[in-house]
Amino acid sequence: MDDFGKHYSDESFWAKAKTFARRAGRELVEKAVTLYHTAQDADTPRWARAVIVGVLGYFILPLDAIPDLTPAVGFADDLGSIVTAFGILAVHIKPEHRHAARRWTDEWFGPRDDQPAS
Repeated sequence: MDDFGKHYSDESFWAKAKTFARRAGRELVEKAVTLYHTAQDADTPRWARAVIVGVLGYFILPLDAIPDLTPAVGFADDLGSIVTAFGILAVHIKPEHRHAARRWTDEWFGPRDDQPAS
C-alpha cells in the first residue's frame, strides 16, 4: 500500500472522484468518499489512515491493474480494493463518515431512490 500512498493527495482524490464519478458509479464513489472522511477523523488510528491513503492512492493512480477507461470493468479493481479496505476498517467507519459521503454523492448523482428528496 505504501507505494500507492505516494500518489495520494486531497486535491488528486477530489479531482479523480469528480472526473470519473459517473463512470465509476455511485457505490464506488460513495465508499471512496467515506474512506476519505474516515481518514480525516482524528480518532482514526494511524495504521488505518495508512491503509486508506494506500487504497485511495491506488484509486487515483492513472495506471492500475485494469485501466479506468476500459468500458464496464475499468473500476472493478478499484472497487475491490476499496471494499476490502471497508471490511478491514469497518470498526473505524462512523455513521458521520457515511453521512458526509452520502451528502457528496447525493450532490453528484442526485438523491437515492430509497430516500426522499430534500
